[in-house]
Amino acid sequence: MAVLIRTSDLPAKRRHDAWRSIVCDTLGPLDCRIAPGAPLRGEIVTGGLGSVTVGRIRTSTPHSVHRTPGMIDSGSPEMYRVVLALEGSPRLSQDGRDAQLSRGEFTIYDFTRPYELAYDSAVRLALFSFPRDLLALPSGAVDALAAVPIAAETGAAALAVPLLRRVAEDIETYRPGSAARLSGIVTDLVSTAVAERVELTRALPEDSRQRVLLMEIHAFIEQRLGDIGLDPATVAAAHHISVRYLHRLFEAEHTTVAAWIRQRRLERCRAELASGGTRSVSEIGARWGLPDSAHFSRLFKSAYGMPPAEYRRLNTVLNTVR
Repeated sequence: MAVLIRTSDLPAKRRHDAWRSIVCDTLGPLDCRIAPGAPLRGEIVTGGLGSVTVGRIRTSTPHSVHRTPGMIDSGSPEMYRVVLALEGSPRLSQDGRDAQLSRGEFTIYDFTRPYELAYDSAVRLALFSFPRDLLALPSGAVDALAAVPIAAETGAAALAVPLLRRVAEDIETYRPGSAARLSGIVTDLVSTAVAERVELTRALPEDSRQRVLLMEIHAFIEQRLGDIGLDPATVAAAHHISVRYLHRLFEAEHTTVAAWIRQRRLERCRAELASGGTRSVSEIGARWGLPDSAHFSRLFKSAYGMPPAEYRRLNTVLNTVR
């Protein structure tokens, strides 16, 4: 990750030219338009996530960037871009559509076609650049959805938005191996979120659809760990799949649905026991879907090598020493 420009580090008379130069060098040939005399304040940071380029842009200066027809030729890189509003309300225009993004919304656009990205006030943006074939989107999906806001409401978008935000904020902390794995997760989620909006998910590669479905199932389970009625039948019904197919998905993870639910419940219990809260051991077990105290104690000891009460006492001592 590299801070390419921080306007506060530059003399005022050089800021506009330096900003334009960095925008064009890193984001491609673009026409950056800033009102003459407007005080420019901002920062551009970029980094890599496998084959995906990630950028953060922060500015309090209203301006716009334009990719005009004259800037596009046969040698232009074939890529899609996703812009996520972290703060503020940027506007993306392409193909006669305008996406006025609210915080937490993103949109996709085609870098090989003209577009405009404008900020009327202070913004913080996350920008992701994907080689066109990396997203494996169905033909016409981006044409139909360019400059259309996508919110984190349901489906893959609900998973994609928080992940994109976290990746952009923490990009400098990822090691190469983690970055490569995250790149695949990000591309799967973005591809599926876009395809869901245009009802073309069946055109996505099956392995990509399965990976995203499994991520959605994991999130569903995580949100309902306290429900003692949570079982494979409930999970399968919520995702409109058969219990048999659900078990097949978890076989690829070398586990079972029931074992996954149990593991996540125990991990939540372990974290709460270590935090030094005031709930009793039995209350913690019941809170996370394990209301039978004796059963909870046996499961916990099998997983962590000691009963939950002893685990809590040990962590209390360790926290006191620290």
